[in-house]
Amino acid sequence: MRYWLAGLLLVALMLAAAVGYHWLASDPGYVLVRLGDTRYETTAVVAFVALVLLWALIGVLWRLGRWPLRLWFRRARKKSRERLANGLVALTEGRYLRAEKELARATQYRELRAPAMLATARAALALGESARADAALDEAAETAPAAALALRARLKRERGEHAEAYRLLAAEARTASLAPSAWVEYIEAALATGEAEAAMSALAPLARSQALAPATFAALEARVLAAALAAARSADGLNAQWAALTRAQRRVPVALAAYATRMAELGQPLPGMSEIEAYQRKDWSDQLALAYAGLAGADTGARLRQAEGWLKQHPNNAALLTALGRLCVAGSLWGKAREYLERALALREDAATWETLADGYAGEGNHANAEQCYRNALRLARAEASQPLPDQAPRLGLDTKALAFEERSEHGVPRLPDLSR
Repeated sequence: MRYWLAGLLLVALMLAAAVGYHWLASDPGYVLVRLGDTRYETTAVVAFVALVLLWALIGVLWRLGRWPLRLWFRRARKKSRERLANGLVALTEGRYLRAEKELARATQYRELRAPAMLATARAALALGESARADAALDEAAETAPAAALALRARLKRERGEHAEAYRLLAAEARTASLAPSAWVEYIEAALATGEAEAAMSALAPLARSQALAPATFAALEARVLAAALAAARSADGLNAQWAALTRAQRRVPVALAAYATRMAELGQPLPGMSEIEAYQRKDWSDQLALAYAGLAGADTGARLRQAEGWLKQHPNNAALLTALGRLCVAGSLWGKAREYLERALALREDAATWETLADGYAGEGNHANAEQCYRNALRLARAEASQPLPDQAPRLGLDTKALAFEERSEHGVPRLPDLSR
């Protein structure tokens, strides 16, 4: 089909050329140019061709005249890019004075002015020159206002000025006109200043931008959800907020732990207990096991029986053993608490387990062991090795009975326990 169309078009052009030639041959036109006493006469066809040639000649001369200037601009552009690259490298290396010098030279080219001034602001702030950093950001805002605003907010947050960073971005956030990086800074500033609702409302535009990797956004979303739920002032409001979340958001362990903990603090622990139990039946979270043990006002005996049921599926889980120890301490079951906690420490030492064991010894009246357990908790918090207890040095740390529990796969095949948990 295309060949037929091309053929028809070629025939049409040939006919038009023939008609045009016949018309021009019969009457080629007449052009008279007179300048003073000089007269120039020619046909319209020749005059038209002469004008086309003259225009082409002027274009060639113009390009030849601009060539040295274009060469100079190209060299200046290349030099500015090299200076910008050198300045960024110097900034990364911590050579801030050299970075400022190189970046100042790069600003001579307009297209590189904004990135150069943004980097200059970082270098100036690293040198402690806040005024110079603000001036650089003001200049960068002339050509890249969104980037300058985001960087200004980040620099304020890095200086610990979270409230100022939040106020700086609040006006733009209300119009939903922030850049993706500015939305991140707004959320971080809102969390730091206790504005959890503002952080929650900023999640939607940040998600639409798809600027963050899924894992990074999920981690940020979990922090925001936990902060928003923990800031609820009434049980009814918290329940409404929980119901408004998506199913996926209600499956985030840190958010579920915050909901259950806050509900218990507001005097209604049962909804949180039910949510955690439902989650642990299908999935598993160490964080939720520990949160379950810490629900204020909940029935300790019922939680202990439920957690002991979990132990059948997770016999070598140090977090679950620590949670069981906390429940036993809350129920004044000192011997049982010591058994669970010693097994947890045999699997994995951490400060929280040592602290819980210290509470158990203190409740039992063994103050010497309690003091040593508290010391061990502090030592582990400082990344130091723990010390044996006064009357249990041979046993504690060598007891491996937690390893004697048999674990089976979903197919019923025995397998070795995972000691890394």
